[in-house]
Amino acid sequence: MKADHLSRRRNRTLMGAVTAAVTLSVAATGCGSAPAEGAGSKAGKATSAADFGGMDKLVKAAKKEGELNVYALAPTWANYGEMIRAFEKKYGIKVNNEDPGGSSQGALNAAAKRKGQDRAVDALDLGTAFMQAAKSKKLLAPYKVKGWKDIPAAQKQPDGSFMNNYGGYISIGCDAKAVKECPESFKDLLDPKYKGKVALNGNPNESSSAFSAVIAASLANGGGFDDVKPGLDFFKKLKKNGNYVPVESTKATIQKGETPISIDWDYLNLGYGEELKSKGVDWKVSVPKDGQYSQFYNQGVNKYAPHPAAARLWVEFLYSAQGQNTWLKGFSRPALLEEMEKDGSADKKAAAKLPEVSGTPKFPSAAQEAKAQKTISEGWGAAVS
Repeated sequence: MKADHLSRRRNRTLMGAVTAAVTLSVAATGCGSAPAEGAGSKAGKATSAADFGGMDKLVKAAKKEGELNVYALAPTWANYGEMIRAFEKKYGIKVNNEDPGGSSQGALNAAAKRKGQDRAVDALDLGTAFMQAAKSKKLLAPYKVKGWKDIPAAQKQPDGSFMNNYGGYISIGCDAKAVKECPESFKDLLDPKYKGKVALNGNPNESSSAFSAVIAASLANGGGFDDVKPGLDFFKKLKKNGNYVPVESTKATIQKGETPISIDWDYLNLGYGEELKSKGVDWKVSVPKDGQYSQFYNQGVNKYAPHPAAARLWVEFLYSAQGQNTWLKGFSRPALLEEMEKDGSADKKAAAKLPEVSGTPKFPSAAQEAKAQKTISEGWGAAVS
C-alpha cells in the first residue's frame, strides 16, 4: 500500500473471539511429521511458487511436511488467531506457535540460534528494524509471493528477502471511565493529571511497537528519523513527572486498571476496546497529530526453515485475498489493500471500520531505522531508570 493510500486508511479493532478458540501447539520439542531437508532442499531454494511447478505442487509439498513453526504470533494481534485457524483448516497443516506473547527480538533469537533444528522457526513476522537485523545475519531466504508485483516498491525488498505485511499507526488508548479527560497528543501525556497512568506495550529494545512509540514521540518533540533523541528525552521527562508506568501494557493490565493509558499500535488499541466492552471498559483510541507515525510489520522466510515448503505456502496464504482480508478484519492495513480495493476483492465492511487519518505518512530508510535502533538501545535504560 502506498504512503498516500495509507494516509486515507481508517483504523479497526481486533476480533475478540479469536483468543480462546485457537488450539496451537508450542514448538518446544519439534514433534510431528519429519521436516524436509531445509535450506539445501529444492523447497529451501525456491524463490517463488513457480520453482515448485506452480501453487498446486507447492501445496502438495507443504502438506507432505505437515507442520509449520512460527513464533510470537499472539492470537489477538492483528487477527492472527483467525489467520492461523484458517490456514490449518484450508491445508491441513499443523501450526506450532511458540511463545504467542513473545517479542520480535525473541523471534529473531529463535531463528538465529536454531539452525539445523526441527524446532527452528519457519517464517518470521518482525518489525522493520528487527527484520533488517535478520537480513544482516543472513537468516532470510528470498521468496516472492504471487501478488509480489502489486506490493508497492517502497514496501518490499528488491531481492525478495522480506516485504511489508500489515501495518498501522502509533496511537494513544485510554480508559475513559478511569481517566476523566483522555489525552490526544504526546504533549497531553506530560500533564500531571496522568501521573502513574501511561504505559508502553513492552521494551523498545525488544518490542517494535514500543520502539515505534519512541520514534513517534521524537517526531512530536522536534526530532526526526535522523534524530530520535527527543523521543528518549520525552520518556525521560514522562518518567521524571511520574506519569510513566514501567508495566508492559496488555489487555489484562488494561482490564485490571494497571495501565489506564497505553501508547501502542492503533489496531491493538482498537482491538482491546472491542474486546473489553463487555468487561465495562470504555477504551478510547486516538492517533496523536503531534507524533503521527505509521509502520508495517514484515514477513520473511527463514533460510534455515525445517519446513521450507510450508513456510512458503504460509507466506502465499498471508498475501492471498483471504489472508489480506483477515488482516483487515483485525483492524490493520494489509499491504495489498489498495490493489484489492481496485479489483473489488477487499472486505468493504472491514475497510469501513478503519478511521480516517490525515496527512501523508513517511517511513524511515533502513539506515535511519538502524541508527534509531542503536540510539534507543543505548539510551533507553538511562531515560526510564
